[in-house]
Amino acid sequence: MREILQTRFGHADFRPGQREVVERLMDGKPVLAVFPTGGGKSLCYQLPALATEGLALVVSPLIALMRDQVGSLLDRGIPAARLDSTLDPATEETTLASLDAGEIKLLYVAPERFANETFRRSLKRWNPSLAAIDEAHCMIEWGHNFRPDYLKLARVIRRMRIPRVLALTATATPPVAREIRRFFRIAADDEVRLPFHRPNLDLRVTPLSGTDARKAALLRRLESIDGPAIVYVTRQDTAAEIATFLKSRGLSARAYHAGLRADFRARAQQSFMDGGTRVIVATIAFGMGIDKSDIRAVIHYNLPKSPENLVQETGRAGRDGRPATCEILANPGDLTALENFIHADVPGRPALANMLDRVLGPAGTVEFSIHELSVSCDIRRTVVETILAHLETEGLLSPAGRRHTSWRVRLLRSEPAILAGRPRAEACRLRNLLTTAARGRGRLVIDANTCDEPRAADLLRDLELAGDAVVEPRRIVHRFRRKKTNRDAQSIIRTIADRFDRREREDLARTDRIMRYLNHPGCLTAWLASHFGADSPPDCGNCDRCRGIPPAPVQRPPARGISNDELTAVHNLVRARHPSLGTARQLARFLCGMPSPATRAARLLHDENHGRLEDVPFPDVLILTRAILNQ
Repeated sequence: MREILQTRFGHADFRPGQREVVERLMDGKPVLAVFPTGGGKSLCYQLPALATEGLALVVSPLIALMRDQVGSLLDRGIPAARLDSTLDPATEETTLASLDAGEIKLLYVAPERFANETFRRSLKRWNPSLAAIDEAHCMIEWGHNFRPDYLKLARVIRRMRIPRVLALTATATPPVAREIRRFFRIAADDEVRLPFHRPNLDLRVTPLSGTDARKAALLRRLESIDGPAIVYVTRQDTAAEIATFLKSRGLSARAYHAGLRADFRARAQQSFMDGGTRVIVATIAFGMGIDKSDIRAVIHYNLPKSPENLVQETGRAGRDGRPATCEILANPGDLTALENFIHADVPGRPALANMLDRVLGPAGTVEFSIHELSVSCDIRRTVVETILAHLETEGLLSPAGRRHTSWRVRLLRSEPAILAGRPRAEACRLRNLLTTAARGRGRLVIDANTCDEPRAADLLRDLELAGDAVVEPRRIVHRFRRKKTNRDAQSIIRTIADRFDRREREDLARTDRIMRYLNHPGCLTAWLASHFGADSPPDCGNCDRCRGIPPAPVQRPPARGISNDELTAVHNLVRARHPSLGTARQLARFLCGMPSPATRAARLLHDENHGRLEDVPFPDVLILTRAILNQ
């Protein structure tokens, strides 16, 4: 192993923890590695992959990270590949052929790839000898980056009888680690956990009240730091506001959030990575997979959602080992928004019953669009996918493939030139298909439901492979097999609703732990290390408390009342009878400023009442809307 370490990876020796993980894997044991960010997790599976026969399968939630890892391995002469949604058909076919020929040592895939029945059949043929699951805490913790397909990974890997399994994470508390070990049947002795402390990170908590004071403190901190910085905020509009404020004060800053167009986000991220932008002001949609070593500050303008989020986000600072500042500008008023997001994400029982009524039924095959199911039931897409994953783990559904029913097509040659080089029958079918397309802005949109060509997908694939068009699949319909069950619908609804209720309680408990961190009188690093069950020196010497700065109490603000004008506005909304605001939960989410699939589709997010009660706790607003609707 040492020879491979030196010749293939250029390292003279293992870093802490790596040898223990590698040796356990080589002995055929499943392992859990809890390493801090930058702790060298990837070597723990890359080296065993080279030291053993067969394919190593690496499951990662991030395409950008997969791309970087594969590129780095190829540069070292290590045969690696990835299968993800960004590959063109020709590249994917070449990769599959190399896998069939046994020419690939490491294959990177996203967890969603396991829903593809063809891929699962291919995996049996490739017979992997090792499976590495990165960000394994995503199986347990439902954060912004939660991926429902993680819920199914352990069962799929057990069925495939992969002899070596490595679960990897940087942010697993002892209870989460126990759950991961249970999923993958890992012995407690085969959990390798590294010390938590990173001595180059300077942890600070600065209590503030009021927007002006917080903006001024942020500006002072950024002006005192020389180098790139990430500023984390909770809301998309806050990202835009703070980026504009910083630019007006002469700082190079850009906003990044999920509400921006994909090309805008890509340009903002690339500009930050290249050094063209010094400060990125972002929601938590930014940062996963960001490999920038010289970030000198991570500042939470709004409170982080949990200790797990705090550690993951501050872990992006100072990866080059040089000093970096990690600061929370602590305003307790942020708690209401954080907790409202948690409450609003839980589907009400009527919405859950509506969805299950559409999905479950007599044994047989059912197909539907997840997007349309999300809008019609008014349940966020990730939550819909989570419910479907639970139905699979309960043995009520099994995936049976998917198909595209809509495509956007950009022709690279004129239609006559494209048709001229094809056999008469094929040209005739292709001409009829193009005739049915909707046209606009230099592109065609083809809908399988409105055209008469049963082989539309094959024709468009041939068109792209010939270099005559760029084809972008759009609408996807998923197919599932419904299993026979003796369970009644109400029992299933209760089981899934109870899981969401438990998730809600756990997420609210995490916000309480952030408050404990802010008010902790001792070493902040030691508090975080204790939370994650890791070792740490009793005094780190590089946090506010160790510098002798005592905590200024950060207390939960008292709940404010609802004015008569606001009450009148709610009554007017009820009288308007918007279909997307028909239940108390829908109305409460809208008033608290939480977008939902139905209100987004109804274009209600620009209504003056959207977010009117965003500073009122969601449970209080829900009590109000229930009372008004029941009058």
